[in-house]
Amino acid sequence: MIKQHRIRLISWSIGIVGCIILLYLIFRPSINQSDFELSVRVEKKNFTAIVFSSGQLHAENSVSINVPSELSSRRLGIYEIKVTQLVEEGTVVDSGGFVASLDHGAVEEAWKNALDDKEKALNGYEDAKVDTTINLNNLRDELLDSRVSLEEKELILEQSIYESPAVKRQARLDVERARRALDQKLRNYDLKKQQEEYKVIRAREEAKRVQDRVSDIKKLFEALEVKAPALGMVIYSFDRAGAKIKVGSTVSPWNPKIAELPDLTSLISKTFINEIDISKIQVGQKVKVGIDAFPHKQFDGEIVNVANIGQVIPGGDAKVFEVIIKIFGFDVDLKPGMTTSNAIVVDKLEDVLVVPLDAVFDNDTSAYVILKKNRVWGQQLVEKGPENENHVVILKGVNEADELSLTEKENDKLPVWPFE
Repeated sequence: MIKQHRIRLISWSIGIVGCIILLYLIFRPSINQSDFELSVRVEKKNFTAIVFSSGQLHAENSVSINVPSELSSRRLGIYEIKVTQLVEEGTVVDSGGFVASLDHGAVEEAWKNALDDKEKALNGYEDAKVDTTINLNNLRDELLDSRVSLEEKELILEQSIYESPAVKRQARLDVERARRALDQKLRNYDLKKQQEEYKVIRAREEAKRVQDRVSDIKKLFEALEVKAPALGMVIYSFDRAGAKIKVGSTVSPWNPKIAELPDLTSLISKTFINEIDISKIQVGQKVKVGIDAFPHKQFDGEIVNVANIGQVIPGGDAKVFEVIIKIFGFDVDLKPGMTTSNAIVVDKLEDVLVVPLDAVFDNDTSAYVILKKNRVWGQQLVEKGPENENHVVILKGVNEADELSLTEKENDKLPVWPFE
């Protein structure tokens, strides 16, 4: 009897301990209460995936204000020139109105040097003509002397008819020698004349080249005051280093744009999308465009161009792709150069499981949520889908109406639910 009583007592004790353990697992407050006061439910609803980017306003169409076309002349010897004066950016100018002034001092120095070169070239041309006249006159005198000498030799030959054979032979040799000398001088004269004519032509061409350079520099000097080709607001361009053109900047025929007069009725936002998101971006996608300077204003837009080739932004490592967004509507407050906030709609999904971004946590290899099952909180791996500013689609790991914690705790305190 005593032995059976002891056995029943031990059985009852084991049962009580088991119940206590079970109740602890179900109702342990350290995990399912104070640690997870904030929670949400998984919802099934329609979802809009959005890619966000910042950009800058530009005019879709504009009239360029370039350096004077006279600067492109190769005869000038001026390959770049500094900007010495500019109207304030944003100034509205009339057609023909002053926009900028280029360095007069550099052109004046070139003009002075060109005038000196012109004087030297003209003097050289005159010297060449005089030298040619003198040299050809001397050659003509030598030709005349050779003809006279030949006539004398021929006369002696005629007079030697009654002389001895030796004298006759000598006279004939003298005639042949004189004739050959005359022929040689005639050939030399033709060559020398041609040479002298070329020398005069070259001197004349050099004088003309220098004269043309003087004329080109004069035209450039008169064009150093850059005027607006049309009515509009002046927006300055960028130099070769990518800096905004200002007083002291250098411009050239190879980078001729100084400023532009944008058409403010047709604006675009130029933005750059990173290589991770660029595969989601397509021409025709709708965009909500915000203006940082006017937070209360928002415009509809549409992607009209996506670059095929990436580029690296100075100071960064990752590649980005230029995307052009056409902005619909007109607002007098919008100006080129303003910063835009672009929300690009990349996908629209129906009846998908959606949770707040704050409910999904990431580690080095995967994403997970803290899910409540049978009143116990545990870690649940999930597969994420598209996301927007506030929410993310969950493709696998949770069900509609599941309760998720918005608070992340140490993983070693939580059970891990199987990934189904």
